[in-house]
Amino acid sequence: MKKLKMGIIGAGGIAQGRHIPTYKELDKQVEIIAVQDINYELAQSVASKFDIPYVYKNYEQLFERVDAVTICTPNKFHAEISINALKAGVHVFCEKPMAMGVDECQQMLSVAKQANKLLAIGYHYRFTDAAIKSKLAIEANTVGEPLVIRVQALRRRKVPGWGVFTNKSLQGGGSLIDYGCHFLDLALWLLGEVNPVNVLGKTYNKLSKTPNQLNEWGEIDYQTFDVDDHVTSFITFDNGSSMQFECSWSANIKEDKMHISISGVAGGLNVYPFETYAPKYGTIVTETAEAEHNEMMAAQRQALNFVNSCLGRERLIVQPDEALKVNAIIQAIYQSDENGEAVRLNN
Repeated sequence: MKKLKMGIIGAGGIAQGRHIPTYKELDKQVEIIAVQDINYELAQSVASKFDIPYVYKNYEQLFERVDAVTICTPNKFHAEISINALKAGVHVFCEKPMAMGVDECQQMLSVAKQANKLLAIGYHYRFTDAAIKSKLAIEANTVGEPLVIRVQALRRRKVPGWGVFTNKSLQGGGSLIDYGCHFLDLALWLLGEVNPVNVLGKTYNKLSKTPNQLNEWGEIDYQTFDVDDHVTSFITFDNGSSMQFECSWSANIKEDKMHISISGVAGGLNVYPFETYAPKYGTIVTETAEAEHNEMMAAQRQALNFVNSCLGRERLIVQPDEALKVNAIIQAIYQSDENGEAVRLNN
């Protein structure tokens, strides 16, 4: 059986903690051939730790040895590396978000089509049991016509104090582009074929720019902090539905909160925990089922889907044009905050 030859670009935490171990578990389908990082010593260390045969200083050199690459760099480099890999005839798995902005996403899509290569984006929340069961419930018409979607992705004082998460020039934003994007993607996937029409957004970072803040995930420099740590938005769609969206790294709340719910004409759905609500037997019935949010399991399923898709055995669960919609909403939220008014999107 043919194995997919994989290259890893960017040897930091997400590569070491998620992608490399996951591919190692799929050793019958995929083999990690090479690793590259701008920090060559780090790349050498990772190669030694995970028994990866080739190490490169320049990512272009890696393309000659592999069938596919997994891009684990800061957001600023997603488009550049993806486009160069696709042009070199290599399939691409790129960590979320797809890119810094919509223009870059469109360029990536165009090159992928021209090269006839796969372009996958790392929205692994779709692969959790909670997401899968919710999608099945939607497809079974449990909700019917969707009306109102509520999304909250809230962390209590957990700004990432490592890496470059708070560097706007490298990441493009903060809690929204890093964390909230997962929930936007999942909510859009559940809604199906819908397009955002109007976006009104507001971003905040006053808390993280205040001296001597308590933060559970390491120290942050309030003087250089220049990204959002809390975001709210109201989004309308072309099917008449609307979304109330909120995300935060550092909310002053009792506890972390993950929430996605959809209220429709036929019934309702809650993702965390998985529940459905519908009028039955002369009353309102709540149905529940075990459906966990296991991110390591989701990462394994995501990796297997990408590998099998590259080998022609499956279809990508996360299509790049869907990931572009997430970026369109993110960009519109930031623009709305900057301009002080709603942004109209052209689909």
